[in-house]
Amino acid sequence: MRIMGLDIGSKTIGVAISDPLGLTAQGLTTIRRRSREKDLVALKELARQYNITEIVVGLPRNMNGSYGPQAALVKQLASKIEKALGLPLHFYDERLSTVAADRILIEADLSRKNRRRVVDQVAATIILQGFLDRRG
Repeated sequence: MRIMGLDIGSKTIGVAISDPLGLTAQGLTTIRRRSREKDLVALKELARQYNITEIVVGLPRNMNGSYGPQAALVKQLASKIEKALGLPLHFYDERLSTVAADRILIEADLSRKNRRRVVDQVAATIILQGFLDRRG
């Protein structure tokens, strides 16, 4: 049982996966967004390759808990992902996940260029680990 975590942005999709027991999350890759069809093909291939059984998508919320325009876009793509992959999909509040990911990478003393390459992947890892921890 592996779960895939996604941090969906307008230019990239950060991807993380759980270990087979569903206890820990690790960053996997960052997909450069090209088109909805190509994004779905890439996600489908990763799901097949890693025997993914569920998907967790970070849902952006405003600090007051409301949903903004980005949340609507994420929900729209998540619906397409759920249909294309045929797997259960869950949303997880991603407030400040990218900020936390950036802090972690700064503390690790990564250059700005290297941080930009992996920040979405780390954010996906934070989203997935939060989901796994909450699930128990």
